[in-house]
Amino acid sequence: MTAEPSPTAPTQGPDPRRWWVLAVIGIAQLMVVLDATIVNIALPSAQHDLGFSDADRQWVVTAYSLAFGSLLLIGGRLADLFGRKRVFMIGAAGFALSSALAGAAQTFELLVVGRALQGMFGAVLAPAALTLLNTTFTLEKERARAFGVFGAIVGTGGAIGLLLGGLLTEHLSWRWTLYVNLIFAGLALAGAALLLHPARRETKTRLDLPGTVLVSAGLFCLVYGLSNADTHDWGSALTWGFLAAGGLLVAAFAFWQARAAQPLLPLTILRDRNRAASYISILVASVGMFGIFLFLTYYMQTTLGYSPVRTGVAFLPMIAALVVSAQTATNLTVQHLGQRLAVPAGMLAAAAGLVWLTTLDLHSGYAAHVLPPLLIIGLGMGHVMPPAIGGATAGVSAADAGAASATVNTMQQVGGSIGTALLNTLATSAAADYLKGRVPNPATLAEARLHSFTTAFWWSAGIFALGAVGTALLFRNRDTSNTQPDQDKTPVHI
Repeated sequence: MTAEPSPTAPTQGPDPRRWWVLAVIGIAQLMVVLDATIVNIALPSAQHDLGFSDADRQWVVTAYSLAFGSLLLIGGRLADLFGRKRVFMIGAAGFALSSALAGAAQTFELLVVGRALQGMFGAVLAPAALTLLNTTFTLEKERARAFGVFGAIVGTGGAIGLLLGGLLTEHLSWRWTLYVNLIFAGLALAGAALLLHPARRETKTRLDLPGTVLVSAGLFCLVYGLSNADTHDWGSALTWGFLAAGGLLVAAFAFWQARAAQPLLPLTILRDRNRAASYISILVASVGMFGIFLFLTYYMQTTLGYSPVRTGVAFLPMIAALVVSAQTATNLTVQHLGQRLAVPAGMLAAAAGLVWLTTLDLHSGYAAHVLPPLLIIGLGMGHVMPPAIGGATAGVSAADAGAASATVNTMQQVGGSIGTALLNTLATSAAADYLKGRVPNPATLAEARLHSFTTAFWWSAGIFALGAVGTALLFRNRDTSNTQPDQDKTPVHI
């Protein structure tokens, strides 16, 4: 995640409570980040309890990430318009209430509504938290430490979500993967009330309501069209009609942003090739990663018979490999080879790991067949995300730093939404095709389910391979990147 450049240092000294403020912000950020994965582990249990279909299950994940991603750009404006402390507390309280609603849901529809509301309030909370962190730490060395902690929370939140989701689902109920947010939000709200100072509102800021409507509606149509292809097939008007409408609305959004007085997404930040390539890298990686988490979770629980806790623990080596690879990429690979080689190489490694996962069968073992490709995927992803996030925010002018940061998060969430919808559609279609002409006994159903997982892994591998080719062509040599003479070179911290 990216912060706006340092504001002018205040006349008084640093806030003596600033490290406690960091703890409050960290709790809120952890709550938002882990909710992208904590429910994945609980999905099989929730599906069994509420009785929704395989074709519908992706909406439990997609409703959150789509609402989050499509509203992040406007969420950053709200903090300036209404005050950071107020918006932070509204976001935390709304997230808690939405989590309670989703956790208590007795129908699939209410669960999806609750998840969508979670995403909406998360889009309000996350930018406010980042802005508060940026304005609380004014000394450069302390800012580096604070953003290091914040970055670690962002990087490990997915793993914490998988493990915590497994523990809660196995020992309590899948509903507690949602109820646990009441604890996080309660701590964040209490800390905010005691520690945060009200900030002056930015009276010159205006909301780009037309842009918000266009991009939100466009993204919804794209994901909805992809999600319904399995039930209406690709030739149905309910599929291509929504896809076409989504494409037109996104194009209209781009047209409007070029003319809006205060655009949600200033198009100037996309004119640098390295930055555009970085955004594409983040989008591609998010599409592929959500497929890995979702379908490998189902494979381990439904085919290997793993408990939710064991499933969460099984993902930890991949996260460890990702953390090690991220440090190597940041400190060595990118420094010596540049993004042009590091990012495509990471995507190819992830593609190779996914191809390996396609060899899984009904009797595969974790140590010999699941763990090695997971480690390769983790090593590959560590060379994609950190360099891409750095490239997406490097050299951005001070006025556009917030928009660049919000766009990074938007690419992550929208990529996850599209990936979940597209891959789930392809997987369920593959399972249905496999069962045609076969007797649906337990053995055949198990093979059909495995075939759907394999199909998702193949498509994810293809997405990463195409991303490797595209980014290799788009990225420029590192010695020519971020040298725009008109850019404000005020440092932007990750």
